[in-house]
Parts: sequence; structure tokens; C-alpha cells
Amino acid sequence: MVDTNQRVRMSVKYAYQMAIVGWVDLLGYGSQISEAQFVPTHPKASEAHLRLRRFHRIVSENSRKLFPSLVMNDGAIVYRDLSYRSNSVTYDFIRRAWNLFNAINEEEQQNGDAGARMVVAAGFRLRGRRAGIDQTAGHLGSILKRFELGEISSKQAIYEASRAQAKFDIIPQLQSNYAFTKAYVAESGGSKKGFTGNKFYLDMALLASPITSDVVVDRTVKWQDQRLQLSGSFGEISNIVDHGSGYMPRGAYRDGVEVAQNISNDPDILAKLRKSKLSGLR
Repeated sequence: MVDTNQRVRMSVKYAYQMAIVGWVDLLGYGSQISEAQFVPTHPKASEAHLRLRRFHRIVSENSRKLFPSLVMNDGAIVYRDLSYRSNSVTYDFIRRAWNLFNAINEEEQQNGDAGARMVVAAGFRLRGRRAGIDQTAGHLGSILKRFELGEISSKQAIYEASRAQAKFDIIPQLQSNYAFTKAYVAESGGSKKGFTGNKFYLDMALLASPITSDVVVDRTVKWQDQRLQLSGSFGEISNIVDHGSGYMPRGAYRDGVEVAQNISNDPDILAKLRKSKLSGLR
């Protein structure tokens, strides 16, 4: 194991971060809504709509500042950057993803639905930001400036801010995020690629070797997408021990540097990350 604590400063940010992403897919929803011919007034549509709302509610209830989510109809993404100093971030994300997966499937089972499948993967991502792209911040800044200059009243400022609508939206953490690419493409392969049923699959690059009793791996899926030249090994997980927040795992999970070394197969990847720069981006 690399002693990253002596090599990486606190809260360091490189041009390329090591990300972890979970993609969860509500199984059978497409077939369910297609039976209603995609007409919301069809008698069979209400069941599909209620199922979708339950799914969104559970994702919302399990989301946190350090475990943010984005729902996209019958799928959802959870995401975070790994720490180059500590494996506690890896552990915390995985336990939260496991809890989210179980919460969704418990609700699905109670309602006699097909459940959800989740794939958690690691990969590099290009750092990005809203500045220079999203104009909403500039509009809000204009409101505050005019209020400070006395050109508009507080009532007018609040009114304008409440009616401000973004013409464009972006989540920078998910752009050029190859952990998301890996998780989404792998899960989309379904049973043909070895990802069966409403189960939880975890990128083995995130786990230290040997595997500890904190994570129970029933089988391993050797996955490859020839078109994208992506590959990886995923464990089909039947249990993850949740020690709660603040737990400092020893040996069970890899930190960001160790994951980067595993994925890139490059023991000197940290030195290259330090030298990396973004050019032509504001």
C-alpha cells in the first residue's frame, strides 16, 4: 500500500480527479410504460408513474451533500471524487450506495415490482466548472449589485431572483467522467454481459486485496466493451458491512491513488497527475 498521507496535501485538486459513480436502473420500467402506449391518461400509466415517483423519493431521501444524486427518469446517478489521502471516502460512498440500492429494492418488493440494478465504478474525470458557461450566476450577481447600489428595492430583488430561470444546466462533476461512462455502459449490457437481475455490482478496483469480510462477493464478472475499449472486473455483492459514518477502514478499500494505479496500471500515475494541466479551458 502506498503511504499517500506523506505525498498528497489535504484537499488537493488535480486537473484529473479519480471519481466514483453509481448508476442505478429501474428494471422493466420501459416495458411497463410501453403497455400504456406512452399515453399518460391510459389506465395502465398511473402504476408506472407512481412507481417512478417512489423511486425518485427514495433517491432524494438517501442523497446528501457528500453523496449527491441526479435522477434521469427511471435511472439515477450518485457521484463523488475519491480522496488521494484516505480510503474512508471510498468506504463511505460504497456503504451509502449499498444502502440506497437496498432501500429501492425493499420498496420495489413491497409493491411487486421488478426492482433495480446498480453498478458502482471508478474512473478518471476531467475537472470542470460552471464559470464561463452558465449565465445564471451573472444574472443573480446583477440583481445583488443593483440592490447594493439602491437601484432596486429588496422586494424587487427577491421578485427578480425568484423568477430567474436557467437557460442552461450542467453538472461539471459528470462531464468527461469515465467512472460514469464505465458504470452506465456496464449496466446497460445487462445479462448478456453478466449483469443479471436486481443486483449490486461493484468495481473490484475499489477493493483492497485480499477481500475482507466487510464485503461479500458472490461472483466476479469480467467485463469488456470492445467498441469503447473499456474493461473491468465487477463483483456481484450480497452484503456490505456498514460501520456508520466516520469509520476509518483498514485494508478493505483502496484510496484514490491506489485506485488510479490499479485502473491505469501505472505505479507512477500520481506524479503524472501532479504535472497535468488543463489548457484552453476557462
